[in-house]
Amino acid sequence: MKILGIDVGGSGIKGAIVDTEIGELTTERFRIPTPQPPTPEAMIQTICEIIKHFEWHGQIGVGFPAAVRNEIIKTASNIDKSWIGLNAAEKIKEATGCNTHLVNDVDAAGLAEIKFGAGKSAEGVTIMVAAGTGIGTGLFIGSQLVPNTELGFVWLNDMPGEHYAANSVREKEELSWEDWGNRFNEYLKRLESLFWPDLFIIGGGVSKHFDKYSACLTLDTKAVPAQSKNHAGIIGAALAAKQAGEQHQ
Repeated sequence: MKILGIDVGGSGIKGAIVDTEIGELTTERFRIPTPQPPTPEAMIQTICEIIKHFEWHGQIGVGFPAAVRNEIIKTASNIDKSWIGLNAAEKIKEATGCNTHLVNDVDAAGLAEIKFGAGKSAEGVTIMVAAGTGIGTGLFIGSQLVPNTELGFVWLNDMPGEHYAANSVREKEELSWEDWGNRFNEYLKRLESLFWPDLFIIGGGVSKHFDKYSACLTLDTKAVPAQSKNHAGIIGAALAAKQAGEQHQ
């Protein structure tokens, strides 16, 4: 089954058509910078441009950087506050005519990794950690998602963890990979002490640079990079839309 997956990030909105049976892109990824300010009108227009690029008229899955409950946006840490309370799936369908399902962006990436990637054979508790503009998390017990965890806001050094160890902080403060890796290690050790996971899967933009900071990680928990790298969110968004469609049949 082919579904258009869209991954909404703080710096870019990416899309591709996904074969949800095998978890692979069937087209090249298409990316447009996230509009600033990231208001509903501007972001939905950008999503429409991605849909138009693929000449798509079918089902859409969208990974969104917020807690999402019943298609309604509940938080807005890295997007405009006017998103809160909106039924985003309904708004996107109004603009495009395409049936749309939303899921938290890192939950989406985690779904892809649990189904097809680094967490495929995982047992126990797995935490997906995506370090990008902020830090997003996806918590799994076996293959079952516990949705909308916001563990980027776990307190660390008198601030939310994402304000200390997100990839955007590394870029802004011009930290070396080693210096940033030590910060990221502190953050992961904090999660480790709270949840005692069996596996960390590292996603987001830092996943493709794992070898540059992996030596800094002094964890009891195994930590591995996401196998789908930056495609995980797109694949997982499509997979979530497929699962939502099956549940409503």
